[in-house]
Amino acid sequence: MNSSLKGMTACVTGAARGIGAAIAKRLAAEGANVAVCDLKEEWCAETVAGLEALGVKAKAYGVNVAVSSEVDACVKAVIADFGSIDIMVNNAGITKDGLLMRMSDDDWDAVLNVNLKGTFLFTRAVSRPMMKNKAPDGTQKGGVIINIASVVGIMGNAGQANYTASKGGVIALTKTTAKELGSRNIRCNAVAPGFIQSKMTDVLPEDVKKAYMDTIPLKRFGTADDIAAAVAWLASPDASYVTGQIVSVNGGMIG
Repeated sequence: MNSSLKGMTACVTGAARGIGAAIAKRLAAEGANVAVCDLKEEWCAETVAGLEALGVKAKAYGVNVAVSSEVDACVKAVIADFGSIDIMVNNAGITKDGLLMRMSDDDWDAVLNVNLKGTFLFTRAVSRPMMKNKAPDGTQKGGVIINIASVVGIMGNAGQANYTASKGGVIALTKTTAKELGSRNIRCNAVAPGFIQSKMTDVLPEDVKKAYMDTIPLKRFGTADDIAAAVAWLASPDASYVTGQIVSVNGGMIG
């Protein structure tokens, strides 16, 4: 285990599986204690067990990120259990793809509520507690907020009007949060993943995979660990002068 984040508490949404679980594991490997958040608390059991095996404190929390009262209650519970939230990772996200002319109001609202509103709600909920975070010498410790955006929030993507709009909104929210909270020593950045290998992408037809691969100069799909590594760096003291930035992790897919 490294110790760059030792003594810090990270709160990660959508952490039961996939990219969120990889982020939680990497932050734990860097020494952070981790609040593992997802829609159902029981979904998080495997992730929590894996983190505890690394020697850090971990606990699961069930929360609907799109419901203000649940988010506020979750943040209060995490602070009560861990003492503070030093690192907030807004990773929870969903897709409901379809051409915009056929997209239902419900599919639009569901994706915007989880992906964008959820990011806003957690950012708002942790901002005041982070302002109160103090270092041992009494100076303002602040905190770090890291949002998971997407390459399609920058370039757009046919059939994903709701998802691209939500991730484009996350990018704009990240830049505004950095400007509003920077004076309180709270940094806010986003990671924009490209094509990340997952169970969902594994079942894509080979011709579709090839079409994507042809757009990637590094000629491989990304992994959840690639995203987790970028998050860990942004959370660390090594990135102490980095805020308001969008770190694209996409193998060169776009500049």
